[in-house]
Amino acid sequence: MSVGLFNDLPSHPLFVHSAVVLVPLTALALLVCVLWPSAALRLSWVLPALGALTLALVLLTTESGEWLEERVKETALVEEHAEMGSDLTPWVIALFVLTVAVFLLGRVGSRWEGERGGTAESSTQGGTSAVVRQASSAPVRVAALVLALVVAVGAGIEVYRIGDSGAKAVWQGRFSKSESGGKE
Repeated sequence: MSVGLFNDLPSHPLFVHSAVVLVPLTALALLVCVLWPSAALRLSWVLPALGALTLALVLLTTESGEWLEERVKETALVEEHAEMGSDLTPWVIALFVLTVAVFLLGRVGSRWEGERGGTAESSTQGGTSAVVRQASSAPVRVAALVLALVVAVGAGIEVYRIGDSGAKAVWQGRFSKSESGGKE
């Protein structure tokens, strides 16, 4: 099976629709987990798994799009869309990295809470506690939130831009705005 074909049809539209759903969903899940650390604990490994799945689908979408580009009529709209296609990849890589980072911050934060609940001696012994406290600090959380917002918005804008150009490449000039005469 080629990455370009699924059931003897181009696979690019299938991958595109998956990416259009998963990129914003992953971005939203990331923001929720950054804003509410308890959500990061509840989602646990699902957050980085969602990030990995999203990254894989975007890479498959790009690869299948390149395959399809070689097999359709070359137009200015198709060329514009093809050039934009790879612009999403860096955003989704950053999204994946942040899902892993927020997952790890959630784990560190829960560990720190556990240490704070213990004795005073256990919370001050060893270098691990200092690292845990630093990773759970407000500046680290604020930095994670700012990065998550930038990446979520950037990825969302790119999905929209690339999707819009793809829709124009496929549909512009290929349908009538009024009903056809085929109905009785």
